[in-house]
Amino acid sequence: MDFNKGMAISAAGMRAQSLRMQVISENIANQNSTSTDGGAPYRRKLVNFTNILNRELGVNVVEVSGVSYDQSAFGRKFDPGHPMADPEGYIQTTNVKGMMETMDMKDAQRTYQANVSAIEASKKMMLQTIELLK
Repeated sequence: MDFNKGMAISAAGMRAQSLRMQVISENIANQNSTSTDGGAPYRRKLVNFTNILNRELGVNVVEVSGVSYDQSAFGRKFDPGHPMADPEGYIQTTNVKGMMETMDMKDAQRTYQANVSAIEASKKMMLQTIELLK
């Protein structure tokens, strides 16, 4: 039995979900940012996953292939007194939707916890096997 492979797969999943949580946190923190260095509002970030072969272990694991930007349109809000308002009195708002980020965060937490549970189960099985061999 090779418990190390199962643990490595789950550890890769935990690393991927941890980065996903970091990006979600950044999105939530910036959901009200109306401007960035480039002048536009903050643009939501998305984590992209890929399945790769870990040649050392001979198993497929998940990895983050990159972080991309959500290309959906920015919102508009009527706020004529805002310094970023256009001549019609509208400002562009970020494309981050708090409810969507909350749902993504819950999904990342559940996936992370599932990987923790898999590692705990592998560890328990390993300890039971050692106990049998005594």
